Formats: sequence, structure tokens, C-alpha cells
Amino acid sequence: MSEVKIGRRVLVLGGSGSGKSTLGERLAGLLDVPFVELDALFWKPNWTESEDEEFRERVRAATAGDEWVVAGSYRNRVQDITWVRAETAIILDLPLHLALRRIFVRTWRRWRTREHIWGTNYERFWSQFKLWDKNDSLFTFTVLNHRRRRRMWPEYMASPEWAHIDWVRLRSPREVERFIEAVTPSDERALREQQ
Repeated sequence: MSEVKIGRRVLVLGGSGSGKSTLGERLAGLLDVPFVELDALFWKPNWTESEDEEFRERVRAATAGDEWVVAGSYRNRVQDITWVRAETAIILDLPLHLALRRIFVRTWRRWRTREHIWGTNYERFWSQFKLWDKNDSLFTFTVLNHRRRRRMWPEYMASPEWAHIDWVRLRSPREVERFIEAVTPSDERALREQQ
């Protein structure tokens, strides 16, 4: 992959288990900009969801600056805050089997090690197997949403509303790695850094 220039405000989008947070952190470090993880702003202790306006205020504050990498979608809640200012959007459109495997491995590891997630919660493992309940099972949620997401990405990429965004769609871990290796800051940022 040749050199890829990305903007100063970057969205990393994709389904559960696609690697949004991992890629977002890597990009933020590479570009030396703040990293914003939407899940960390949304979830409160005991897996309590934030009220919409409370969440929106947190997102507004976290993305108030001119440079950031935001990982996560929450499209219906904050698209009018993040997407309108984004310069680049990276879609992680990985195969369903890979996402499910990653969810299983990540959930098992977090549950076994009692890893504290976003400073507020601990992973629940066994509830993921309540496959009849999309609110409890991330597996079910992922399966139900995977095909819909794959259909909607081209619509967003072609929409005049989002024409200001440079879109990158990555479909495999290899493409993600090649993308990371090719990323360079935008010309404007590079000029600022030289001053």
C-alpha cells in the first residue's frame, strides 16, 4: 500500500470485535493526537447506560479540540457531533467469524483476569451465551448486526451528506496492518510540525 494521508479528526468504525479500539489507540499514538473511546464515555458502573444527553455532552467535550481519533459508532446518538467534524473515517469491515472469535477470546481473557474495563466494569462471560437475548449476548448482537452494517457502509460512503469525509474500508487484518504502515499525517499537520 502506498503512503496514506489521513486528517486530524479520525473516526474508527466497525462492529463488535472488529478492532476499533486497538486501531484507534495505535492511530492516535502514531499521529500524536488524543484518543477517545466512545464505550468508555457511554458505560457507567454496573453496565448502566448513560442518558443520551449526558453521553452527548461527554462526547462534545472529548472531541472539542481540533485533533482526535474516535473509536466507536453510536451512530444514532452522536453522529451529528463526530461525523460532521470528521476528516477521515476508517471502516473495519472484517469477516463475521473473525469478529466472533475475537469477542470470545477477549471476553474470556477479561473475565479470567478480572480486567477492569473503562474504569467502571468487569467483563461478564457466561451471559454472552444467552444467545436468545441480544441485550446480554454480544455474540447475538454481533450476528444480528453484521449483515446490516455491511450494507450500510457503501450508503454512507456515497452519501453527499458525508462527502467531506475521506473513507477507508479495511476488510482483513492484513489490510489493517498495511494501512497502519502506510499512514502519514495530513500535509497541513506536517507543515505545522515543521514550523
